[in-house]
Amino acid sequence: MDRADVGALVQSAVDGDAAAWKALVEGLSPLVWSVVRAHRLSDADAHEVYQTVWFRFAQNLGRIREPQKAGAWLASTARHESLKVLKSLRRMTPTDDPQLLDRVSEDRTPEQSVIDSEEAAAESERIRRLWQEFEELGERCRQLLRVLMASPPPSYQEVSAALGIAVGSIGPLRQRCLRRLRARLDARGAL
Repeated sequence: MDRADVGALVQSAVDGDAAAWKALVEGLSPLVWSVVRAHRLSDADAHEVYQTVWFRFAQNLGRIREPQKAGAWLASTARHESLKVLKSLRRMTPTDDPQLLDRVSEDRTPEQSVIDSEEAAAESERIRRLWQEFEELGERCRQLLRVLMASPPPSYQEVSAALGIAVGSIGPLRQRCLRRLRARLDARGAL
C-alpha cells in the first residue's frame, strides 16, 4: 500500500467510509503486528497493544496532519504502547505463594545455580547496554531498525509506506544505522 493510497483511505475513513477503514486495517495491520512482535510481548499483551494502537488511531483519525504518513503514525504508536507494557512488566510484584519461593531444583548443584545466575546477569547487562546504545541512535535509525527486526519482517514496500523512506534507500540506511550502533558499542566496550 503506497503513501498516496494510505492518504486517500484515511481521508475517506475520516468522512465515515467503512470500506476505507477496513482497507486501512487490512493493509496496515502487518506493519502494526511487526512492530508489536519486535518487542517480544506475550500473546495477550501483544493483542492488547494491537487493539490499543487501532483504538488510538480511530480516536485521532481526524487530527492526523499528514494522512499519507498514517503508517508511520501507527508504527510509532505501536512502539510507544509496547514500551509502556514492557515498562509495567518490569515492576516486580510480591507473591503470597510460599511454594513458589521455596522451589529448588534437585538436579542442579548450588554452584551451577550461582554460575547460571552470573551468566544470566552478564547476558542481561549486555542486552541492557545494547538497548541503551540503540536508544542513543537517531529517531530515524531507531524507527527503521525496530520495524525491520520484526518477525516476520515486513516487506520493503510496507516499510517504505510506514516510514516514508524510498524502497531503494532502506537497505543502505539500515547498514549505516547498524554500523553506527556497532561503532557505539565498540567505543564503549559494551559487547
